[in-house]
Amino acid sequence: QVQLHESGGGFVQPGGSLRLSCVASGEFNTEYYIMGWYRQSPGKQRELVADIRTGGSVIIDDAVKGRFTISRDNAKNTVYLQMDGLKPDDTGVYYCWLRFYDAREFWGQGTQVTVRG
Repeated sequence: QVQLHESGGGFVQPGGSLRLSCVASGEFNTEYYIMGWYRQSPGKQRELVADIRTGGSVIIDDAVKGRFTISRDNAKNTVYLQMDGLKPDDTGVYYCWLRFYDAREFWGQGTQVTVRG
């Protein structure tokens, strides 16, 4: 079993920045897995914001490209999401996600991000 612990959400004005962190703990029998962030905005389905593989390759949603940066520290089983130039449309609950290559996946509890002037 794997647990994901998120931190870094909060309230920010448009144009501001936040940095989300997610630490994975528990039973790892492999170093190969994907970590990432999903977002669920009010009235919308949960959608992928960005993910990153063990080797460093990244998938990032077009809506946040150029503003958000995902990174990870494999030694610490931690993934980060640096969010700059935040917009009101970025408001939502951000969920940390981890998926092993055998398809097992785990979710964090979510952290609220609110962007409002």
